[in-house]
Formats: sequence, structure tokens, C-alpha cells
Amino acid sequence: MCAMLSAPRRRRQVVKPPRSGNLPRGARMVISEAGSGLAPGTGHSYVNLGDSARVALMITPQGRGTFGEQAREVVTVMRTVLERQPEPMVVTVQTVFLKDPRDQAECERILSEFSLSQLPVTNYVLQPPCCGAALAVEAWAIGGKSVRVERFGPHTLAVAYDSIRWVYCAGVKPDGSLPGVHPQTLDAFGRLRAALVQADSSFPRVVRTWFYLGGITEPETKGDRYQELNRARSDFYRDIRFHASSPVPDSKCGLFPASTGIGMAGRGMVLSCMALETRRDDVFLLPLENPRQTPAYAYDAKHSPQSPKFSRAVALALGDYVTTWVSGTASIVDAESCYPGDPERQTEQTIDNIERLIAADNFTAHGLPGAGARLHDLAKIRVYLKRSEDLAKCQAVCRRRFGAVPAIYAVADICRPELLVEIEGVAFSRYSPGRG
Repeated sequence: MCAMLSAPRRRRQVVKPPRSGNLPRGARMVISEAGSGLAPGTGHSYVNLGDSARVALMITPQGRGTFGEQAREVVTVMRTVLERQPEPMVVTVQTVFLKDPRDQAECERILSEFSLSQLPVTNYVLQPPCCGAALAVEAWAIGGKSVRVERFGPHTLAVAYDSIRWVYCAGVKPDGSLPGVHPQTLDAFGRLRAALVQADSSFPRVVRTWFYLGGITEPETKGDRYQELNRARSDFYRDIRFHASSPVPDSKCGLFPASTGIGMAGRGMVLSCMALETRRDDVFLLPLENPRQTPAYAYDAKHSPQSPKFSRAVALALGDYVTTWVSGTASIVDAESCYPGDPERQTEQTIDNIERLIAADNFTAHGLPGAGARLHDLAKIRVYLKRSEDLAKCQAVCRRRFGAVPAIYAVADICRPELLVEIEGVAFSRYSPGRG
């Protein structure tokens, strides 16, 4: 039915958050606005999973002062939210969406003052917030009595609790002097693999990836830059079997990570990933495909000579809850783009695709009855817009369909020139194996 995870090697864990009381049994999620001084849609969600608790922060400043003033506003909100949680929290991984690359050094200094000795791993991405702010920050924090956090160099961090171990890698860049996207992507993959090895993990343990690529739809030697990234990804993945000793039933290609491949300003590249290891026998990973969409790895060559190797989503069933990582999703039905030039209808179709992907009947069709999620089970979303002027229309649709789910809206080219919107997210929902 699903791919079973194998046991990780033991390793001493350090940088322990302060102890807190026992968390309630079972899962629950609370979504709330982070305060009246923020752009609509920003906020945070608190997810109690019994053996740990998480906070997803999606913060865009309202003020339009200097960069330092905006960055400190973000830090103030983050500090306020985390201090109000029922258990002490440690920020583990964050993505900073920047308008101007010249602000990165100041941003690093301000964020380090907030994190002190417990520095998260960080992506700095040249995707300006659609609302005109100088930055926005997505951050994940974790707390719980048994949680241990360990940092391995500037790009790698591991979180362990209750026989579960997560490894986060962020901010990995290639040698920019290499000639073209294909060799640069392979170089970045090699660096990402080395970062995982630092934490006693490996690339077959990866469940989620992010590829930020400058000029993603611009021409390259053998197609556009995204097609060259896909060619390199296919080459690198060729001998990797993700999380499985045998192929997943009904899948020609087995389990690929969930993924987002998205544009950014400039010509650079940033890679990030998340890996998972455990020795528990109640843990299953399941790749999900949308019945209304052709799997990306099965696209015709007209879309990309080497198809994008990722799953539409990857779900983790753990105990009595399911976490579902939704890949970057756009207005595509079967393999064709829908509603060119219409940001509202593209947003509606994108959300329809996500809703169908994570629905209970789709989990049942994939062999995991008793699982499934709704749009309101998403703890956070990222919304990428090709044009900042589409923000109001897109945001209105998202608020109507997703409700108060915390969000960041960033300007970025999508992987096809005609696509205007892409959305990714993470859902937390109940798992009742006897149901269905």
C-alpha cells in the first residue's frame, strides 16, 4: 500500500528547547491572525500533534519604512507569536522573500539577533512580496518535551523526537561560474547531498524539495532554463529510489518527493529540501497524484524533453494524523494550461486541483482509506504570482476558498509562460485507519 521508512542511525542530539508539560493527545490546529498591524492573509497557525507542536508563521510587514524597520517589525511579530504559545518553541527553518538582494546582509544580522544561538537554516529568495513590502518571512517553529534540535553547519539542521528525525537543508547554491543551468543544477544537487550527509541522512530520505531559479522561462542551450533543470533532476534521480525497497503499487516510477520549481529575480539558483527518517512501525509515506492531472513525471516531451520528476503531493501517516505536503500547483488540467490571461479563473482552478488532490476519496483511491484533508486543514500556503497587479483578484479568491489560512504572496515567474498563479501548502488532518 504505502512506502515504509527504514530506521536511521543513532546520533547524539543537542540544543534542547526548555521542557514543557505533556501535550494533549491527538492532533488539533488553531489558525489565527498575527495581529492587526499586518497585511491581510498573514498570520500563524499552531498545530498540536500530541508528541510535538508546530507553529507556521507567515509574516509580511505593514509598514513601508526602511528595510531595517520592516525587518524588525517582522521579528517583533515572530517573537510575540512564539512567546504566546503554550510550550517553548525553536525556529528551525525559514524562507525570506526579498525585494532587493542588497538587503540580505542587514536581514541576516537582524534575524540572527532574534534567533541568537539557535539559528535556523534559511533560504534567501529574490521574490518580492506582491504588496510592495521589502521582505516577507515564512518560518517554522517546533516545541515539545522530547524535541531535540541539532545544527550541522550553515545549511543543515536536524530535529528529533519520539523516534522521528527530520533533516532540513536550506540556502544551497551551485558554483555560479559553471556554464549553464544543467551543470549548475547537478552541482547544487551534489552540495545538497553533502549537506544531508553532514546530518547522517541521505538523498533517498528526501520527501520535499524546492528549486528557486532565476529566469526560469528564459531560453537556455537546449530549451528553457526550467527544462534544463528538469534534465539535470532526471539525471541526478536516475539511480535513486526514494523511501522504498520496492516501487509503490500502481506507480510506474515509485515515490518522488513533493516539489516546487519556481522562478525568482536574477539568474541565480537556490535549492532546499526536507528529509525524514524513523524506526517507528506506524509510519507510512504515500505519493499522491490528482486524477484530473497527468502526473508531472509522465508529461509529454512537448512540455519538457525530460519530465519534471515530482509527486503532486506526499502524505505522511504517523499515528493518528496525516501531514500532506502539496507541491507547487497551477491551473493545469490533464497536462494543459487553463484560462490563459485570467488570474481569477487560474486561481480557482489551482485551488480546485489542490482540493481534489487532498480529498479523502483520493487518499482511498491511492490505498490509504481513513485519511484526507480539506482546504481549511492547510496550516499555511505560499501563493506565487507572475504579476503583482493581480494580487487583489487572487487574494480575494484565496480568502474565499481557504479562509484565514496564513499566506505569503510573492512575485515569481511560473514554470510555463502562460501561467500566472502557483500555490503550495502543508495540510494537517486526522488519520482513522478503520474508517473508509
